[in-house]
Amino acid sequence: MKKRVVALCCGLMTGVCAAGDITLDAPVGGWRFSAGEDQAFMQEVSYPAVRVNVRNAQAFASLIRGHIANAPKKAPPLTLVVNGVAMPQKVDAGGSFARPYAFPAGSNSVEVRGPGGERKRVQIYDAYPGRTKPHVRVVLSWDSDGTDLDLHLITPAGEHVFYGARQAKDGAALDVDVTTGFGPEIIASPSQQRGTYLVYVNYFGAGFYGEDGDDARQDMTVAQVALITDEGTPREKQQLFRVPLRKPGEVTLVKAFQYP
Repeated sequence: MKKRVVALCCGLMTGVCAAGDITLDAPVGGWRFSAGEDQAFMQEVSYPAVRVNVRNAQAFASLIRGHIANAPKKAPPLTLVVNGVAMPQKVDAGGSFARPYAFPAGSNSVEVRGPGGERKRVQIYDAYPGRTKPHVRVVLSWDSDGTDLDLHLITPAGEHVFYGARQAKDGAALDVDVTTGFGPEIIASPSQQRGTYLVYVNYFGAGFYGEDGDDARQDMTVAQVALITDEGTPREKQQLFRVPLRKPGEVTLVKAFQYP
């Protein structure tokens, strides 16, 4: 049975909780030293993966978690922006949300935006020198519920990272396999493997039903792929691609790129 992480509502702390107020209890803003804390790229998956799964003992150093007050039962996804990359973030029926994220060393920003324009933002600086730095990070999200898109990465060594083989020998790994809408799915690599990388998106399936039994399909889904190289360094580069997908079974080569 999937376990949920329930965040503290602002009403528990202040006695007042206005509609749409967003709270973040992880990450905590400011300076931190994350030595010895869990920062793995890969996360455990329980199927069907309705939402991104978070382990109960997940350390705050690699966790985004919070709550939006008085969210309707069928609330639209929030917008989560991490280091400039925007992605949908599902909320549960109680307004809570959570997802793991392997932050790089140095400065990081996390912002959550509500459907009514509400915003909550924190800035963190991870000062631990041994903190993992992804040299390649690929973030897939999409604009529809009830759909399953899959992210695939072919490394220069020819290894194929996807939901069926979530970790490569060089450490590249898919964090989770989101199967019922919006994503995000992230493949990150801590290695500096030189050569050509290939990024694919597979429209695996549609027609899945939501938790309330409603058919959440839409005719077309648009994938967003963010490609970040040398994250958290002066050489950092971000590229954003939008890919319309019209039917299950489509496989699209989004980008072939050289690193470094």
